[in-house]
Amino acid sequence: MARRVNPIQERQRRTALERAAYLAIFEQGYAGVTLDRIAAHAGVSKGTLVYHFGTKEGLLAAVMRRFVRTITAATRRALRLAPTPHDRLRAYAENQFYTVESTRRFYTVYLDFLAASTRDPSLMTLQRAYAEETHRMDVELVRLTSGGPVGRAWQLRALVDGLSVRFLSDPDPDLAQYRQWCLEGLYRLLDLDAPAAPAARPD
Repeated sequence: MARRVNPIQERQRRTALERAAYLAIFEQGYAGVTLDRIAAHAGVSKGTLVYHFGTKEGLLAAVMRRFVRTITAATRRALRLAPTPHDRLRAYAENQFYTVESTRRFYTVYLDFLAASTRDPSLMTLQRAYAEETHRMDVELVRLTSGGPVGRAWQLRALVDGLSVRFLSDPDPDLAQYRQWCLEGLYRLLDLDAPAAPAARPD
């Protein structure tokens, strides 16, 4: 009798395996990581990974898709919950630089994928899908905040990616400072006036 598969448990298992693979790529690099190392990181057999993803390439593609979806969904949710244009810009900046460790992990893995994709058409397809997804999110910000030309969305992404690369090379990044630089750049790109600083309280 065939084993019955619980779809909820299967999704949870795949999610856990993808997270383990993500951390393994961060620690060992895309080129260096193997299914054996990922399996050891996840505490499962190599056969379990093959059962769920087929190949290393299939697993790593699933990792990229999951974390792109996670980040863009979190940012969109924050934008829609923010009540004012200023709040939306701040929410956007905070989600691009969420914590020091998460930002470092994501952009280390992302740049590793990007470098590998220049020689792998299947990975380049994923990179282009990521670019399209983030562009749609950036267009939402432009429309929600300023109603300005949607072409500015490309400039927003260039701002975020540029700051993120500098973040990775910074030996001791100040998260608040990177968020502030991102926020200041957003105001300039969208031709918006930054809110006035609160007046100092009298002594």
